[in-house]
Amino acid sequence: MSRPIKRSLTLRGHRTSVSLEDDFWRAFRDIANEKSLPINALAAEIDAERDLEAGLATAIRLYVLAHYRDQACGVADDRSGQRL
Repeated sequence: MSRPIKRSLTLRGHRTSVSLEDDFWRAFRDIANEKSLPINALAAEIDAERDLEAGLATAIRLYVLAHYRDQACGVADDRSGQRL
């Protein structure tokens, strides 16, 4: 796995950065595409729902893990990201 790379996002009109490994970044972008969401919109959703003790990069990694774990277990999501 690659070392984390700092990438820029815009959340609620403010620029921020997250350090993510290439594999997590690609998976995050793929999930945003699957949901027909801009990556900044998905990041804002994750940011709004995250535990404030966890950083945004950690929240994104956990979101990616949960997404693919749910897929493996056959849990479906609707377009808004809500579990069915």
